[in-house]
Amino acid sequence: MTCIFCDIVAKRAAAHVVMDEPDVVAFLDARPVFHGHVLLVPRGHVETLVDLEAKLLAPLFGAAQRIARAVEEGLGADGTFVAMNNKISQSVPHLHVHVVPRTRGDGLRGFFWPRGRYADGEAAVFADRLRSALAGSV
Repeated sequence: MTCIFCDIVAKRAAAHVVMDEPDVVAFLDARPVFHGHVLLVPRGHVETLVDLEAKLLAPLFGAAQRIARAVEEGLGADGTFVAMNNKISQSVPHLHVHVVPRTRGDGLRGFFWPRGRYADGEAAVFADRLRSALAGSV
């Protein structure tokens, strides 16, 4: 099975590369939310954030930070939307960070799904479950 992002990293597929570093590669999204929408990927094939080696966290998120700054400074964006899908809504099963330029009044409104509230006591239950999972006792 081939991975288009691996092909881009290996230069077997064309892309508008904006960053090429030892651990990461960034390129323009072929179907951008807004022009200048960048996808940042680890050079090696990694499917999700959970699969990423800890030693690659700093290179990946350091690059995301530099790209966000470049989008603002280089494109005149007012800010950025930085996002990552894992499994659900992940169109390519290769970890990628979206850095999308934002301008005031661009029409993008927060998250694209309904928001809700916790019932009384429910937030504490979810917080406890997450703390347990983080402590490794799930």
